[in-house]
Amino acid sequence: MAMLMIKDNMNQLFADYEHQAFFDEMFEGRGKVRAHYGNMLQRLLNMGLVELQERDTIMQSEMVKQGITFTLYGNDPEESSQERTIPFDLLPRIITSNEWSHLDSGLKQRVKALNHFIWDIYHEQNILKDELIPRDMVMNNPYYVPEMVGLDVPNGVYIPLSGIDIIRGHSGEFYVLEDNLRTPSGLSYVYKNRSLMTSLFPKLSFDYQTRDIDQGLNALLSSLRSLAPTSKPDPLIVLLTPGIYNAAYYDHTFLAQEMGIELVEGGDLVVLDRFVYMKSRHGLRQVDVIYRRIDDEFLDPLTFRKDSVLGVPGLMDAYLAGHVALANAPGTGVADDKAVYAFVPDMIRYYLNEEPILNNVPTYLLNRPHEREYVLSRLSQMVVKERSLSGGYGMLIGPAATEEEIKAFAEKIVQYPERYIAQPTMKLSCSPSLTNDTIAPRHIDLRAFTFMGPEPYVVPGGLTRVALKKGSLVVNSSQGGGTKDTWVLV
Repeated sequence: MAMLMIKDNMNQLFADYEHQAFFDEMFEGRGKVRAHYGNMLQRLLNMGLVELQERDTIMQSEMVKQGITFTLYGNDPEESSQERTIPFDLLPRIITSNEWSHLDSGLKQRVKALNHFIWDIYHEQNILKDELIPRDMVMNNPYYVPEMVGLDVPNGVYIPLSGIDIIRGHSGEFYVLEDNLRTPSGLSYVYKNRSLMTSLFPKLSFDYQTRDIDQGLNALLSSLRSLAPTSKPDPLIVLLTPGIYNAAYYDHTFLAQEMGIELVEGGDLVVLDRFVYMKSRHGLRQVDVIYRRIDDEFLDPLTFRKDSVLGVPGLMDAYLAGHVALANAPGTGVADDKAVYAFVPDMIRYYLNEEPILNNVPTYLLNRPHEREYVLSRLSQMVVKERSLSGGYGMLIGPAATEEEIKAFAEKIVQYPERYIAQPTMKLSCSPSLTNDTIAPRHIDLRAFTFMGPEPYVVPGGLTRVALKKGSLVVNSSQGGGTKDTWVLV
């Protein structure tokens, strides 16, 4: 009788679960569950669809109460923005200990090489002299900051916080999809997702021994502290936010609160005699480290955009004088340029004398005539990205595009080939997700957060992002994607 109930629940929960030509995180084949998902499948079957839906409703209500929001902007500039809870999928993604060991080593290796690269392009430029990377790709890059040339940043660390996007291919192998080194977002959702899962699914959480993520914020705080230009025992660290209308404002408030640092806007800071001060009820307090969530161009109207009202006049002068540290350092955007990305495996070999542990997705540089012609002849099979944009904007996903969209993108590529890169459409892995009335596979990726401080540290698991629309490969929150908790087994 019990077996019949399980079979009925299986048919009800997974009635529309289509096993396609993608790596499935939970199933090896039709109905064959992977060993590390066995306990989770049993719990889901015991609960059934109705109970799962009830818990999902409770979870969504809790997110509204806690203000766990994200601002979604329309593609049309005239459309109004919409603040909403970031969609949360209550079925966790599970990563085995061996898989995580591989990812952890590969992420630390990659970030170390990227940091070497940033130091090099602002100092000796050996990688350019040796012609491993085209000089104009760096020197003419919109994110290259000439003011950084020759500047020695604290501990030589340019990227104390990185968000590296990982995907899994159809055979189960991991690839790095993108490097996010300027102002990577989403770390707060890693912690809120875990909190929600622990409170609403205590039995399921008890079934698994997962790696603790709590020390991650301490590791980030240690990274920020280590940047302080003086040997103060308790340096003043602030998080500089654009304000409440920024899409990731919840991320900013959560991180500031959890790390016990001050949340400030540009108007809360002032530069006097090349030192930065925070205005407070007790007068001015000298700021030692700024964890900035503002892009380079808005940081200082005296150095970058003169019309910026988000930054702090004179901030770069204080930074260049060594009186305050910025995390991440200005000018790091060169290293997460989508064309420079193609050269990261070469950076690893060049700076570390090691073979890359994690592979790149094959990437075509469209300013190269033969690669451009190849891509144009197969545009319906390609993903094309604009080099300077992020968040899922400025993309063409060939298999999902109309003939008109493909034609329009082809014209853009022909006119401005240097602005674009292309990649084959990757078969992103799928994970079970709760839809309106059943469980169905949805494509996912993983944003892994790496900190460079006294010791490199990777938050176990990171943020799994979900493309909630059936068949979609776009997981970005800015494009309507969701998230799920990520468990790394001990």
